[in-house]
Order: sequence, then structure tokens, then C-alpha cells
Amino acid sequence: MKTETNAQSPWRNLVYTVLIVLVVVLAMTFPQPFTQIGGFPLKKLILPLLQIIMLGMGTTMSIRDFEGVVKTPKAVLIGVICHFIIMPGLGYTLANVFNFPPEIAAGVILIGCSPSGLASNVMCFIAKADVPLSITVTSISTLLAPFMTPALMKLLAGQFIEIEFWKMMVEIMQIIIAPVALGLILNRVFHKSAVVLNRIMPLVSMGGIVLIVGIITAAGRDSLLTVGWTLALCVLIHNLSGFLLGYWSGRLFRLDEQSCRTVAIEVGLQNGGLASGIALQMGKVATVGLAPALFGPIMNTTGSLLATYWSQRPPKAALSGPEPTELRTNRVKKVQE
Repeated sequence: MKTETNAQSPWRNLVYTVLIVLVVVLAMTFPQPFTQIGGFPLKKLILPLLQIIMLGMGTTMSIRDFEGVVKTPKAVLIGVICHFIIMPGLGYTLANVFNFPPEIAAGVILIGCSPSGLASNVMCFIAKADVPLSITVTSISTLLAPFMTPALMKLLAGQFIEIEFWKMMVEIMQIIIAPVALGLILNRVFHKSAVVLNRIMPLVSMGGIVLIVGIITAAGRDSLLTVGWTLALCVLIHNLSGFLLGYWSGRLFRLDEQSCRTVAIEVGLQNGGLASGIALQMGKVATVGLAPALFGPIMNTTGSLLATYWSQRPPKAALSGPEPTELRTNRVKKVQE
């Protein structure tokens, strides 16, 4: 498989972002095609689409993804802890500052309590950050999500809406753990065939996320017309603050520049698809699901710009250090293709 150059990658991500923005505009203007087809409610597609996306993530994972825990335990620990402290805390603060209706506020907190997504691995590659560290933090935060997300939602969003901890935990395990585990098995048993899946699944995942965003936008159109610009501003502040606080947390704990960039990206980029799936399972996709739907296009735009900026300013270690390891090369290929 051929790895894209740094110059090509930002354009690919911007095209993805443009598609999401275009779908949002279409869903706001013509909501009917995104709500049902022939009497079939399209929101029923969200859960199976998310499971397919997580299956694809599983096919790209292996035990090697967790080597970073042994090689750089300090950076991994800081990345995971910052992810589950900074973004939930920011979400709770912003939800109260903006004084949104309860279910909209809960959605802002929900996106903050979600794990990081695969987009962070791509952005780290572009930004000349530590890709193996990024993959390790993404994998660990994803596997911790069935426990951390319900606990944080119960603690922070419980004042806005009722949170059923055990029910949410089971639902997240159905969305994440089962498909990822199946993907790991497929990768292990059908290793050669998994190479083909690694080429197809990223495209399927992007298409699935675009469709999910369109469905949620159409479902929550009325609420968006009421709080749309304010909510978009809130989500933008949430995302940018995650980048900023993530980076300076790394600096505070004396991580190297590559690791600081990685922590910044891992903290700032969330798994909006998972948050949307949780909102659907709660029966509140048109309200709780709005912040996750907006977070996707916003984080991809800001993430691409930040990664492109950093790509033009490689860390000193990256300039004089050794060539990337086999792990880094192989995993980057899987992320990029």
C-alpha cells in the first residue's frame, strides 16, 4: 500500500470536511430525504453504521498498538488522563456558561466525555507528531469508553437529564467492544484479507460518518435553527480549548515536542460518531445528538489547519532523529489508506 505524502494528506482531510459541511447544509435546507425513505426512518441506520465503523477500526488494530504503554508509559498515561479530564471538564463548564436547554447542554458534555477517534491518528501523522503514541492513546481511550463515558456523564450531565449508567455502559459495549473485538479477530485470522479491508473500511467509515451527520442534522433541524450559531460557537471553543490545554499539559509534564503535539490532538479530537450513537440510544438524537453532529465538521477543519501548520514546523527531534520505525510506517499506512 502506498502512503500519501504530507502535502496530499491535508487536502484529503479537507475534502472530507467539505463533504460533511455540504451534507449539513443540504440536511438543513432539504431535511426530508435525510429523515426517511419510503416510510423507513433513516435514524435506524445510525447504530449499524457505527458498528461497521468500529469493525473497521478493529481490523486496523493489533497488540502492537499497545506497545507504547511499555515504551512510553508516561506519555500514554498523560494522554489518556488529559483526554478524560480536560474535555469533560470543558464540556460541563461551557454547557453552564452558555445556559443551553437541558438536553442540548447534555450533548455538549457528551461529546466531551467521548473517546478520541481515528481522525486523530491521521492528524498526528500530518503534524509530524508521535503516531504510535497517538494510536495507543486512541485505542486505550476507546476501550475505556464503556466505563469512563457513562461514569462522567452520570457525574457531569446528571443535573441536566437522567443518565442510566448501566444501560449506557451496555449500549457503548454493543457499539464499541463487540465490533472492535470482531475486527481484531478478523485481522488475526484473515491477516492477508484484512489488508484489503484496511483499504476499503476508511472510505466506508467516512461515508458512514457523513450520512450520520446528515441524519442527525435533519432530525434536529428545529433545535439547530434556535441555538445553531450559539451551539457552533460553543463547540468551536470546546475543540480549540482542547488543543490548547492538551498541548500545554504535555509541556507542564515535560514531554518532548512530538508528544505534546500528540496529546493536543488526542485531547481536541473526539469520537463524534460514538456520541451520536449514544444520543440515539437515549432517544434524544435530535437534541443531545446536535453537539456531536456539529463537532465533526468543526474538529476536522481546525484539526486539518493545525496539523498543516505543524507540518511546516517539524520538531528538532524529527529533523535530526532516526527514520520512523516499522511500527510507525505500517500503522500510518493503515490510517492513511
